[in-house]
Amino acid sequence: MASIIYNSCIRDALVGNINFSTDSFKMLLVTSAYAASKAHAKRNQITDEVTGSGYSTGGTVCDVNVEAVDNVNNDVEISFTIDSWLNATITARGGVIYKARGGASSADELVGYVDFGSNISSTNGTFAVTVTTPLKFQN
Repeated sequence: MASIIYNSCIRDALVGNINFSTDSFKMLLVTSAYAASKAHAKRNQITDEVTGSGYSTGGTVCDVNVEAVDNVNNDVEISFTIDSWLNATITARGGVIYKARGGASSADELVGYVDFGSNISSTNGTFAVTVTTPLKFQN
């Protein structure tokens, strides 16, 4: 599956539930069993989160940056930087970016899903996510 922006993210940004300049974000990792759906809206709808040593449920801090408007391709790109997981033994197919409210997963708004293209694994090593293609809001 390709990377996506969840439909709810657009609404949440427009009504003020998500502020990319001031809110805190995280990325959690999912296995290849996760079926990404643009209709997902909250973190509690995310299934198949990875488990393993060196990984904590809910993922890790993710800095999200809104890039310039692209009037040629009619989109706005979102780029992000993710902390690494150290001494991790995990396998992940993708990552889910969400607004981290610090409470119940049913309150955390989803931003996007990043498909890594294939399973990525680490065995008692550093699991680092490097995304070279930003997510895009398109019309």
